[in-house]
Amino acid sequence: MKIVFIGGGNMGRAMLSAILSEGLAAPQDIMVSDKNKEILKQLKQDFDVYITEENIEAVSRGDIVVLAVKPQNIDNVMAELKGRFNSGQLVLSIIAGRSIATLKQGLGYKTIIRAMPNTPAQIGMGMTVWTATEEITEKQRASVGSILKAMGRELYVTDEQYIDMATAISGSGPAYVFLFMQSLIDAAVDMGLPPDAARQLVLQTAAGSVEYAARSDKELAQLRQMVTSPGGTTAEALKIFEKDKFPELVKQAVAAAYKRAKELRS
Repeated sequence: MKIVFIGGGNMGRAMLSAILSEGLAAPQDIMVSDKNKEILKQLKQDFDVYITEENIEAVSRGDIVVLAVKPQNIDNVMAELKGRFNSGQLVLSIIAGRSIATLKQGLGYKTIIRAMPNTPAQIGMGMTVWTATEEITEKQRASVGSILKAMGRELYVTDEQYIDMATAISGSGPAYVFLFMQSLIDAAVDMGLPPDAARQLVLQTAAGSVEYAARSDKELAQLRQMVTSPGGTTAEALKIFEKDKFPELVKQAVAAAYKRAKELRS
């Protein structure tokens, strides 16, 4: 399986690293194309893959062509690559805000998968939601599934609208979690804890809570109740969250992200 990356940014690099770590392809079977010479130099140094500044050359060498450029650059890339694909090649787009319909038209090609990974994919703990056109073969579907699993967990959906929903939840979600954790750290420091201690307490509490929930067969509401003793410290804190309608605020924030994801889809 020969894989080409058009774009060598962070998410493309995460996917490349996962592919090599899992032995899904050898370095000599991977090529990265990017206009940034420093990015190419670093990728060559770190992974010993083939590099080029020419997208057309790269596309001609791949069974799977991963589109990993920045959203603002994809229109130029599509114009350059339109009509350059051969039957049997697969295009895998991890570009936010570009629909399959847009990719089909821009590339003049129909064998396309659209995927939405998130930041934790860079450490193999990502969540990727993806969908595919009817032209995808079962072998191609399996190959892409293996690549996405190497970055964490993957979920295939049959309706592209779920990609926009996933963007608002798992795509943007790490930022929501980081905001909450930073707020906890700030609160701890305000109480008098040293910043290093506050950070350690919050990160481990978050990591442990997520792992505990993942291993438990109980609903999250039940787990919350187990931590909350009547009249205790947790109950007092939760009263504040409920008073200020924290759950409703989260819903509003996610709804705003979803609305923007639909607006950006083109």
